Amino acid sequence: MSEGQKKTKYTATRRLHLKSKLLKKATSMLAAEKEQNKRERDEALNERVPPLKLSGLSAQELQELCKELHRKIDVVDEARYDLEMKVAKNEIEIQSLTQKIWEMKGTKQRTKLKRVKKSHDAKLDALTESKLSSKSDFKANLKTVKKEDEKKEEVTDWRKNVEAMSGMEGRKKLFDAGQ
Repeated sequence: MSEGQKKTKYTATRRLHLKSKLLKKATSMLAAEKEQNKRERDEALNERVPPLKLSGLSAQELQELCKELHRKIDVVDEARYDLEMKVAKNEIEIQSLTQKIWEMKGTKQRTKLKRVKKSHDAKLDALTESKLSSKSDFKANLKTVKKEDEKKEEVTDWRKNVEAMSGMEGRKKLFDAGQ
């Protein structure tokens, strides 16, 4: 067997032990990742927003700080409003496009079909009609046989006829004449 085809079988206790080790490693990695994300967030906030030093500020300086914060809040609100308007505009456009798609597909509300009770004969008739390529009358498809005028034999001597029709040869002649 080559190396790719080798299969090692683990006992149930070994598998359970490996599974518990994997879970412990995953939980420790998850905790480390959460800690890393928290540190990155704190660093980004410290860069963008310096900590406020309110101690030792006069009332005038506090008012200036508040006015500056309100200006920044207004700028952020305007940006948020612009984004909301863009999102609303895009949603309306998406809705109109989906409506056009539905119209193009032609999936309008269809009427529900009513259940009709049919007799067995009607069902069979419907099945045979659907299988035939054209609705036609079976009698029309039959050959029409024209009745030919029977040839009147000239009867000369009736005794010859009776003798000719007797026996097997006579029956054969009658059969051939019938066809």
